[in-house]
Amino acid sequence: MKSLTPGSRAITEINVTPLVDIILVVLIIFMATAPLMDRKAVRVDVPAAKHTERAGLEALEVTFDTTRELRLAGKALSRETLVRALKERLGGDPELRVILSADRALPYGEIVGVLDLLRGTGLRKISLEVKGGL
Repeated sequence: MKSLTPGSRAITEINVTPLVDIILVVLIIFMATAPLMDRKAVRVDVPAAKHTERAGLEALEVTFDTTRELRLAGKALSRETLVRALKERLGGDPELRVILSADRALPYGEIVGVLDLLRGTGLRKISLEVKGGL
């Protein structure tokens, strides 16, 4: 073991400057890439509305795209399977909220048909997703 010279002393402090530098670089990378991440795998062109309200509570998302495919939380389901899944979740949570994202290119009647399907499961808190600002 090496002994210290009379004028020197052991380094007992940790230099945190490199750690702070690395954390700041990682933070900048996350901040730069976060807007690029899309929360949906399926592109749905929802209509825009002048007056919108952000849902503050947790909600399930049902997507109805231009291929007339229904998705629950990103997973494609048939109408019967969707009804069954929603009824199961509704049994555990009577205050269950659902957000319906329907593509603007779909006919109004088909969207109403999906709304009717959702209402038939016993859901009473159904929202339609729109883009903010016109």
